[in-house]
Amino acid sequence: MISNQINKFFIIFAKNFRQANIEAFEMVIFLAVAHLFGCYNPKQLADYLGVGHQGLYAHLKELSLYTVRRLLVKFMVSLAVERLNPAVSKSDSTRSRASVTLSVDNSVIDRLGRMIRWTWSWYSGRWKKVVNGNDLLGIVMTINGIAIPLHLLFCSKQGRGNTNKPDLLISMFELLIEEFKVHGIDLTAFPITMDSWFMSDPLKIRLHKLGFIKVLVAGKGNNVFTIEKKKMKASEWKKVIPLVAEQWGIDVPFKRVAAHSPTFGRTVLFFYQKSSTRNYYLIDLSKEHMRGAEAWRIWKQHNIIEQFWKILKSIFKIKAMRPQGNGLYVALLIKVVAYLLAIMLRNEKPYFKMTITQIMRRIRRDFDLEVILREHFHLEILKN
Repeated sequence: MISNQINKFFIIFAKNFRQANIEAFEMVIFLAVAHLFGCYNPKQLADYLGVGHQGLYAHLKELSLYTVRRLLVKFMVSLAVERLNPAVSKSDSTRSRASVTLSVDNSVIDRLGRMIRWTWSWYSGRWKKVVNGNDLLGIVMTINGIAIPLHLLFCSKQGRGNTNKPDLLISMFELLIEEFKVHGIDLTAFPITMDSWFMSDPLKIRLHKLGFIKVLVAGKGNNVFTIEKKKMKASEWKKVIPLVAEQWGIDVPFKRVAAHSPTFGRTVLFFYQKSSTRNYYLIDLSKEHMRGAEAWRIWKQHNIIEQFWKILKSIFKIKAMRPQGNGLYVALLIKVVAYLLAIMLRNEKPYFKMTITQIMRRIRRDFDLEVILREHFHLEILKN
């Protein structure tokens, strides 16, 4: 089971990165496998094996930033295509049940170190204040309730070549469109969901030019809208818009209204009532406005990207690795490969319908890390 998934990673590597450093790549895969056994950084793994940790770090430094970024995208896209093909090749109803969406969000990894790149002051939704750390911008595909990251990028406010997040987001989508086109999949056929602070009318136009036709954004209370010639903040409209319960395909009180905004232009708003979220309305920025049931079904997938961030932070402990310089992307690659490995194991019969935590507990009970090392990796890479 684990052997099959490890071999799959090496097959992906052999097809795309024949010229890269094989020992450095093996170290990335082995460190990812070690996460399933509770070793979250090279020092913990070295202590477990009784070897010096300097050799492990030395091999990781041999990977260039360009190679690591390509590895990240290739791994993520390959797994997404594998999950996507069974759905897109079947009937419209099957594709609809798969609930494929592209969710955009960022997450702040609070850090205090000065030697780690892309560390700056960012507002953290978790702490509700500005903290020092890394701001990670991500595009995640949700399919059948599972989050598969497609592109992850660290943002920085430093440097003369600084770009803003909308520009970064467009460049990320352009790269992904080309990657999926190689596999015969049109990425623009899937809807996009994101928070309102990413969005503006110029960004909406740029997304439409790329080919995306369905864009759904979470609204904020201070956004101003004109509805039926009356202009108010969304927080005020919330108090006067009458919601309708038990509408077809919508499991919450809901109301769809046409509006105009100086930020978003002409749009349609979806006000709803739900106790488990601070957001209470959505902004439809699609080329052709969606029906209420369709918009609500798409938006229900957006919380899965929040679950993905929590898994990276709490289960795979992304803060446990503190590499200097460009090594931050190597650490991200290891964490993402560990996550993808756990997701792939959920397809195996013993782990079917298990949570990632339950899978990790089962693996620690049934397998030995040193045995896996001898079977799949060169022991010489740990002796240097």
